[in-house]
Amino acid sequence: MRIRNIAVFSAAIFVGAVCGSLIGPRPVAAVAREIIDLQRDVTSLLQGQKDLSTQMTQDHTVIKTIVGGFNDNISRLSGSMGSLQKSVQDIQANSGTRLDTMSTQVQGLSDNLEEIKSRLGKLNQQLVDLQNAVQNVDAKISSGGAAPPATGTGTATPTASALPPAASSGSLPGMPPPSADTLYSNGLRDIQGGKYELARAEFQDYLKYYGKTDLASNAQFYVGEIAYKQRNYQQAIAEYDKVLSNYPKSFKMAPALLHRGMALVELGQKSSGIRDLREVVRRFPGSEEDRYARAKLKELGVAISASR
Repeated sequence: MRIRNIAVFSAAIFVGAVCGSLIGPRPVAAVAREIIDLQRDVTSLLQGQKDLSTQMTQDHTVIKTIVGGFNDNISRLSGSMGSLQKSVQDIQANSGTRLDTMSTQVQGLSDNLEEIKSRLGKLNQQLVDLQNAVQNVDAKISSGGAAPPATGTGTATPTASALPPAASSGSLPGMPPPSADTLYSNGLRDIQGGKYELARAEFQDYLKYYGKTDLASNAQFYVGEIAYKQRNYQQAIAEYDKVLSNYPKSFKMAPALLHRGMALVELGQKSSGIRDLREVVRRFPGSEEDRYARAKLKELGVAISASR
């Protein structure tokens, strides 16, 4: 029994020694190695943090440079857009003046052509009269007829057709007026040269002395044009009305109606002006006035319709 107790006690001591060796404190060398590894890890972590901070600083600098470049580009683009907008506004402001100038020049050319046709007609008639007179003289000479009757001073009496216009219709007291061709040509030249007051006087003289000729409606139209160019729109409307009412067969009907409509719009009478512009579209399709009327209606934001 005693021996058995001793054996059990010895076994217990052995087991305790083994367990103590297993759960006892670790050697000092192992602890020091772990500390060194931990310090190395902390150093690496700090270095990584430092590198990350440096990279973020560099990225911030790059981003700031890029943003600055964008701002400069936006500023330059804004300046370019402002210049472009000003150019567009200038073009829009000048387009009306250019259009009026071109229209006047085209009308002047048309009037010159009409004047040339009128002169050719007169020359042709004079040529026919001259040929008839020559034939009559030849016939009298061939038949041995008497010479044309003479006046008391020994000169032949000219026929009415051979007299100049002022003499055939009776001379005015004092200085006779310039010829119709002179007044009309001078008026065209002066209105195209911007001498509006002088041109107005010349066209008014033409209407005064030659109001029944073929170009009288043109002279009346140009009196209205001068008032329109001087922004006297009320007077221009009154002059255009005379063209429309007094010369219903004039080829200035279309431009007179067009410009009366534009003058009404300028005076704020938009509905009346639109009515005139639509009337131009209805009565003169395919003409230059039709194109201008359509452009003006589009500018006003009005549906282009030929219905009244």
